[in-house]
Amino acid sequence: MKRSKCILFFFLLTPILAHAQTNNGAAASGKYFDIAKNLEIFANAFKEINHGYVDELDPGQVMRRGLDAMLEGLDPFTNYISETDIEGYRIQSDARYNGIGASGAKMGDYMVVTEIFENSPAHKAGLKVGDAVVAIDGISARGKTEKEVLDFLRGFPGTETILTLRRPGSNKDLQLTLKREEVEVPNVPHFGIVAEHIGYINLTTFTQNAGGNIANAFQKLKERDPALKGAILDLRNNGGGLLNEAVNIINLFVPRGLQVVSTHGKVLEWDNIFKTQSEPLDKNIPLVVLVNKHSASASEVVSGSLQDLDRAVIMGQRTYGKGLVQNTRDVGYNAKIKLTTAKYYIPSGRCIQATRYKDGVPVDIPESERAQFRTNNGRLVLDGGGIKPDVLLPVDTASNYVNALLKQNILFDYVTQWCVGHPSIDSIEVFEFRDWDNFTQFLRTSKFEYTSASERKIRELATLVGQENYPLDAEISALEAKLQAAKQADLNKNKARIVHEIEQEIVGRYYFQRGKVRKSLKNDAEVEAAVQLLNDVARYKSILGSK
Repeated sequence: MKRSKCILFFFLLTPILAHAQTNNGAAASGKYFDIAKNLEIFANAFKEINHGYVDELDPGQVMRRGLDAMLEGLDPFTNYISETDIEGYRIQSDARYNGIGASGAKMGDYMVVTEIFENSPAHKAGLKVGDAVVAIDGISARGKTEKEVLDFLRGFPGTETILTLRRPGSNKDLQLTLKREEVEVPNVPHFGIVAEHIGYINLTTFTQNAGGNIANAFQKLKERDPALKGAILDLRNNGGGLLNEAVNIINLFVPRGLQVVSTHGKVLEWDNIFKTQSEPLDKNIPLVVLVNKHSASASEVVSGSLQDLDRAVIMGQRTYGKGLVQNTRDVGYNAKIKLTTAKYYIPSGRCIQATRYKDGVPVDIPESERAQFRTNNGRLVLDGGGIKPDVLLPVDTASNYVNALLKQNILFDYVTQWCVGHPSIDSIEVFEFRDWDNFTQFLRTSKFEYTSASERKIRELATLVGQENYPLDAEISALEAKLQAAKQADLNKNKARIVHEIEQEIVGRYYFQRGKVRKSLKNDAEVEAAVQLLNDVARYKSILGSK
């Protein structure tokens, strides 16, 4: 046993010490010896736990918890990807996976379908948003999480699965047979002309061929309107993705041979410089990029690079501030570590990372520590805080009341019931929701619970008054009565926003993701602001500091 352990330790130690020698110096050798020592301690502890713990353990689960705990102390983006997680990681990176083309959320005892991708197996088989997945291939799905259900539905193309569904409006469960296919999630769900000679392109994620899809959309816009005089690239709520696709998109609008992003980390040979490789589609058309606090990573590379190069006006709210680069490293048995290895730097030389991580907890970089940089035209920009738009727009925040409706799935459930009686709707731009009274009646019979911040404070006050025996019961009761009346008014006060959310959900049921995007443009104040700017050439040039 001792000889086996020594052999194992030797094999663990050899590559680590070899690495230490390439880094030179006694300090490096001591560091890597310390790593080897702790690896042996960990291996011994792992063996003893699995051998002697009072209950039977799953070694894989024990190791997974240990790995997750180790990585949790670094940053949120460094993760262990087990063999069973690989398919989910693949979906995030290239937007393709083998399955049925639907997503869902746990509601009650079952996973309920919340989205279906157009032309997917789920769409072709007749699956509907609102269907509860009761069983898969005869195995009950009761109590299963959405991840467990969706993982079970993925598989090799051509294989079949039988779903038992509980459909609203039907008095008995039904069965559907679906054939798995390779499903592609669209990253450009919509593009079109939003005003006279102004084009619009929506990009939801930087997955495979995002650059090609943006190029295709832009060329079609120019074919539809040869007099196109401006374009809007919508990166709101786009969490990023593949860096090379970000470079490809920047290249559509700037000359060949420009450095647009670089990555720098501890391992020098992993550093990279990315330059544009092709001639641009259009290096002159006025361009506005829309961003918000959920625009991150590759979205910030695109918007930040175009800002540094004075090629586009950035409009919206400050972006998320994720300037960290992740790469995957194989760790054996089809498992990987997704590891933060570097930071992004855009043309001015600034880094967009907005936080540091101390023991896995984000710490904002204070304004005093953020360095100043200059764009090509000499405009002042700062690092360490995401991308600050050239034109700041008000934050579109739903009220607490609307957020409660969304979080408790009240609007989702209402739309599911509404669609039972409406097999079709008007075209996306024409459709309007006009059943407000029907909705308010549904709300009264639902299990909706909303406690305002004021209500919570009054309850705290009532508790304190009772503890201190102050004779204020009548006053507190009167205040509670007034508050209840005010809460009733919240419904009508938020009517416009609630109707907007209902329309978005309804349109998505009939016209999928592209329908939601098109419908959202109807009353989009930020798109309207971008159109106004593109129509004001003098203001556009002034913002960019160009003559």
